[in-house]
Amino acid sequence: MLRKLFQLSLLLLAVTPPAQSDSLPLPDNLISSSSTEGEELLIGADAREAYFTLAENYLTQQTQSFCGVASMVMVFNAMQLPAPEVPEYAPYRTFTQDNIFNASTEAILPRETILKQGITLDQMGALLAVQPVDVMVRHASDANLDTFRSEVSSYLAQPGHFVLANYFRNALHQQKGGHFSPLAAYDRESDLFLILDVARYKYPPVWVKAEELFTAMNTKDSDNDDKSRGYVLISRKS
Repeated sequence: MLRKLFQLSLLLLAVTPPAQSDSLPLPDNLISSSSTEGEELLIGADAREAYFTLAENYLTQQTQSFCGVASMVMVFNAMQLPAPEVPEYAPYRTFTQDNIFNASTEAILPRETILKQGITLDQMGALLAVQPVDVMVRHASDANLDTFRSEVSSYLAQPGHFVLANYFRNALHQQKGGHFSPLAAYDRESDLFLILDVARYKYPPVWVKAEELFTAMNTKDSDNDDKSRGYVLISRKS
């Protein structure tokens, strides 16, 4: 237990983005992970297994349309999947927001298209499946709050299991549009999920009410035939 608390104290520092004069104010409905309340929520969280490896691989999206790309990189590195070689890091290997693209991903959704318009929920499922992982895409309109809460909290409590949320920022009183980020923990008593926001220049990691997050996911995406946004469950192939 003491070791876990020590890890938490170090990783809380690791995931706190540097202060930015032009970052956006946090809405009152969200709790910063680096606040006293946010830190206490993480220490007492019921499901936080995903947090540790995600925090070690936390990064900022490379462009404003790369939230999905950054989220995938975090998850692949957290899962320690076989990664491409990076010349400047040789002989070490890791996924980056540059080398995550290959012939298979280009056939699904070209990098140039992502640069212009980002990734939809269904495209995310297809891109993730290029790697040796099991992927389950959940449209919020096909689920309900109880199912979302149960499935996601279960995943966040298991080693090697991860969740990406696709939500509409405006519904959380943030600025603005559709967004992807990994979920890292769940606290049952407060019914709050922790989002490790990959737009770290814009918002810090935040705790959000399960109902509010589900509502933000249950929004139509015009780039995906007006299907709802939702979440993706990811684990290693058996």
